[in-house]
Amino acid sequence: QVQLVESGGGWVQAGGSLRLSCAASGRTSSSYYMSWFRQGLGKEREFVVAINWSGTIYYSDSVKGRFTISRDNGKNTMYLQMNSMKPEDTAVYYCAARELNIFTKSPSGYPYWGQGTQVTVSS
Repeated sequence: QVQLVESGGGWVQAGGSLRLSCAASGRTSSSYYMSWFRQGLGKEREFVVAINWSGTIYYSDSVKGRFTISRDNGKNTMYLQMNSMKPEDTAVYYCAARELNIFTKSPSGYPYWGQGTQVTVSS
């Protein structure tokens, strides 16, 4: 089992920045891929970005160039630096982990989830 806890959400004006963290505990050595998803009010959960153990990264087109993912394997923590934020970035952000070394952007491919952290971007 892997436990994930997000932190760092909050409110920011458009154009501003926020940094999210996701701390993993438990069987972290099996968390090969770690990802961020988000879910806006009334919307489906969507893929944001993923990073694997060796640092391979996949970004969604909607955040490419604005968001940066990083991972500190020694601290079992993943980070999401969000810059040039837009109102459409408003959502609950979730970190997720999977044990397979195969990338997927489907939420159903991730068995482990954090509780989520709210991010609100005002115009």
